[in-house]
Amino acid sequence: MINITLPDGSVRQYEKGTTAMQIALSISEGLARNVLAAEVNGEVWDASRPIEQDSSVKLLTWNDDKGKSTFWHSSAHLLAEALEALYPGIKFGIGPAIDTGFYYDVDFGDREFSSDDFKKIEDKMLELAKQKEVFERKPVSKAEALEYFTQKGDEYKLDLIKDLEDGTITFYTQGNFTDLCRGPHIPHTGFIKAVKLTNVAGAYWRGDETRKQLTRIYGVTFPKASELTEYLKFIEEAKKRDHRKLGKELELFAFSEKVGAGLPLWLPKGTALRQKLQDFLQKAQLKAGYEPVITPHIGNKQLYITSGHYEKYGADSFQPIHTPIEGEEFFLKPMNCPHHCEIYKTKPRSYKDLPIRFAEFGTVYRYEQSGELHGLTRVRGFTQDDAHLFCRPDQVKDEFKKVIDLVLYVFNALGFNDYIAQVSLRDPENKTKYIGSEENWALAESAIIEAAQEKGLKTVVEYGEAAFYGPKLDFMVKDALGRKWQLGTIQVDYNLPERFELEYTGSDNQKHRPVMIHRAPFGSLERFVAVLIEHCGGQFPLWLAPEQFIVLPVSEKYEEYAQNLLDSLNNSDIRGLIDLRDEKVGRKIRDAEVKKIPYMLIVGEKEIESGTVSVRKHGSVDLGSMTADEFRDLLIKEITV
Repeated sequence: MINITLPDGSVRQYEKGTTAMQIALSISEGLARNVLAAEVNGEVWDASRPIEQDSSVKLLTWNDDKGKSTFWHSSAHLLAEALEALYPGIKFGIGPAIDTGFYYDVDFGDREFSSDDFKKIEDKMLELAKQKEVFERKPVSKAEALEYFTQKGDEYKLDLIKDLEDGTITFYTQGNFTDLCRGPHIPHTGFIKAVKLTNVAGAYWRGDETRKQLTRIYGVTFPKASELTEYLKFIEEAKKRDHRKLGKELELFAFSEKVGAGLPLWLPKGTALRQKLQDFLQKAQLKAGYEPVITPHIGNKQLYITSGHYEKYGADSFQPIHTPIEGEEFFLKPMNCPHHCEIYKTKPRSYKDLPIRFAEFGTVYRYEQSGELHGLTRVRGFTQDDAHLFCRPDQVKDEFKKVIDLVLYVFNALGFNDYIAQVSLRDPENKTKYIGSEENWALAESAIIEAAQEKGLKTVVEYGEAAFYGPKLDFMVKDALGRKWQLGTIQVDYNLPERFELEYTGSDNQKHRPVMIHRAPFGSLERFVAVLIEHCGGQFPLWLAPEQFIVLPVSEKYEEYAQNLLDSLNNSDIRGLIDLRDEKVGRKIRDAEVKKIPYMLIVGEKEIESGTVSVRKHGSVDLGSMTADEFRDLLIKEITV
């Protein structure tokens, strides 16, 4: 017999070789009908896989993220089976689950393929799903795996197999389709009741632009048809909120082929928005004891060799800038931290000086592949709200708590109220891949955990997710559509102080290494603005809106009154403009609604006679007449709140 510990802490005994599905059946048939996979000692397994020893088991359903991921990975296999049935002889790359469903990379050879083909593939997938094909797992030797895909003529699978070790390779088969796969999978295809293929794109094999471009087919599936209907509504709303669409409509940013892919141009309104964000955080940072610094956009190659960034980014980044001096090379900076280390070294430091907090809105450059670029969320030049704190080991916890306060201050001000803090710690089974002393790691990890607890954060702990130089805290935020984004990060670093030989003189008059904390509440301004646009659908909080109001004169007879009103309000540190176009006021109102300007001030004969304005709020809300002073007070009160 073996002992099975369930999530509620209860322990049940089962015969050795019992499967998770059998465990589910022993609890209730209703539960068993919904089990997709199981988490066994932290690892996701097929529900049909025998458990041979005492284990902790969590049964996974559609309501669990890992259950949903298993469902979608199995759906990728179903997609591949349908494609192979419809297009014999095609070849397959990889087909993973992603946060929004799954994809499969396919080589169609000389065949043409487009979204016009989606319907027949969806129909084929549903046809196969109804057959309730079982996903069968089979361990194979490396020789067997190579032989199978050699006979099949699939060079992409052979390329994957060559990097695998004998004894770690498994095949999965459902129906007439066999794939190289670690698994796990759902019990059978019958769980899949609704299918939607969502997009088709190009993807270089293994992300290498020198290799063949495959066709990447994206899709999503559900266990109920009604959930697909809800998803399609979600997609339509997401399209309306797409930051690329709204960025163009609201005249916030643009891209130019002549300037270069992935290099955004901030237009006046977008610059105003971005500057407001920057001013907001700078003001908070100054109150929290940060010192602003500015560093160059380039640095000598040796700087990045010392920091280790050349080894990490050098081959995939922008290539060196050569000067007239032979052998002298500079790089566009991929990170701000090496520069801040050099600022720290400009003079001797004492334990009494610490903590020191350097902050910079520093622009960095990384050569992302063209296929990975996406609006503002994935660019080649972006500005980080970077800060690096240098402190003593005994100060790490307090500094962490202060940074958490700053991150939450930013989130609250911008309406990001649904988030989880991920505590990323070392792999306890493999501590050799991390640098730094056991004492410092223990201090840093306990400081992060305690700081998060004391701040009442909702946390998840992920072992093995720490950076090699130290543990970290990442904030995973849900936007208005329920999508998860990683915004805000705090990292502890013992690596760079060692590499740059940073020191401070302790109370014992001896030299010590400071601990370095990296933090960025926004992450990058580009990505943060993209997420913010989609989160609020372009309707920014009033304090952040590039244009807070617009004056709409009914005709040219009232333009002088309208202009005087605008000048008066602009002098009160609120931002607005006037629409002097020769258009009917109804058209002006509709255009202001499209531009999502928070308030419209309509001016005509009645308003001039009474010395008032008619106030209309975005969303067709009529607030009636009020004086300019009353409107000013209304805005200032809303901005203050």
